Amino acid sequence: MTSHSEQISATLVYPYLNHAVRMYESGYATRGDVDAGMRFGCGYPVGPLQALDEIGLDVVRDALAARYAESGDHLHQPAELLEKLVAEGRTGRASGRGLYTWADGAVVADEETPSSDDAPRLRHEVRTVGVVGTGTMAAGIVEVFAKAGFEVTYVGRSDDKLAGVVATITKNQDRAIAKGRGDEATKSAVLGRLHGATSREALADVDLVVEAIAEDLAVKTELFGDLDRICRPGAILATTTSSLPIARCAEATSRPEAVIGMHFFNPAPVMKLVEVVTTERTADEVDETVRALCAQVGKVAVSCGDRAGFIVNALLFPYLNDAALLAEQGTHSLVEIDAAIKEQVGLPMGPFELLDVVGNDVSLAIQQELHREFGEPGLAPARTLEEAVAQGRLGRKTGAGFHDYS
Repeated sequence: MTSHSEQISATLVYPYLNHAVRMYESGYATRGDVDAGMRFGCGYPVGPLQALDEIGLDVVRDALAARYAESGDHLHQPAELLEKLVAEGRTGRASGRGLYTWADGAVVADEETPSSDDAPRLRHEVRTVGVVGTGTMAAGIVEVFAKAGFEVTYVGRSDDKLAGVVATITKNQDRAIAKGRGDEATKSAVLGRLHGATSREALADVDLVVEAIAEDLAVKTELFGDLDRICRPGAILATTTSSLPIARCAEATSRPEAVIGMHFFNPAPVMKLVEVVTTERTADEVDETVRALCAQVGKVAVSCGDRAGFIVNALLFPYLNDAALLAEQGTHSLVEIDAAIKEQVGLPMGPFELLDVVGNDVSLAIQQELHREFGEPGLAPARTLEEAVAQGRLGRKTGAGFHDYS
């Protein structure tokens, strides 16, 4: 007999798994990148495609089909690939083949497993890095590159903003030393690689620029136009945007082939994932160089195209929105839903705890963008999410969100 918490987790998790299959079958991202994105971007114990194999493709397909018959929501209709694999008897770990190949209960290499020969290489020399911005994300990116041995020029609007970056990195280095993960010599070396400037002209000779400024398209396109003027020929121009069209930034330059997305996750020094996002005009050697550079600085790079949500947000936020829709039905409390997901799926946080950490305003903006991009009625933001934002209950940062933190 299915328990209460099992019903909750299946209601929320199975559509998420279905979205992941569709992302993979469309060719938007590889099997490995879909799973790595959710593992390293969200801290999930396994990626959705491997989780699907472990549960059983037939089990999930049957549950989704029943739900689709009831709801009529296209998002609940089993993905074509899911139907195909089940019809072929590839039902997952139990059958030895599903989305992966299994032997003795573990995933083994198959024809889709990348070989060491597939590892990306630097096609452009990158010795110096520029970062535009002085906020939390920008400071984290500066630290990532400086710790990896790169000279980093970072640009801010004032000397006080520049000093704030140094203070943040110093604090992080001191914390590492206190935990036995660093020493004064390393700290001194990292700080010695930092070069702050209040003029963008200081970026004239860097090999790669990463912008980490406000999520405002007009502000970003103005910046990219200016970087195009300032930066040397051959320099790579990257954006950390999580929601805006990278192609629009590229269009502001005379070198769209050199523009790419490097979506770091916060806090950048800790989180392992970088989504490397290419537009239709990004050069292959720029893409490969950036992926190789991610590995060089200790990050896991996943590749995807330029559309709303990329991999992680496109899978994560519909699941969070579904949790709010489920709570609106009044049959399960927020606490029950959070507990069920942690208990049954082993996720570090329940959906409402995570919404409150991310910020309900941020979550709503991302869900609105996904709804606009894909046009699925089932992606319309939940009423309770909209109400929380309208009432100023944005989450932990305001002391109240779906839960109370006062």
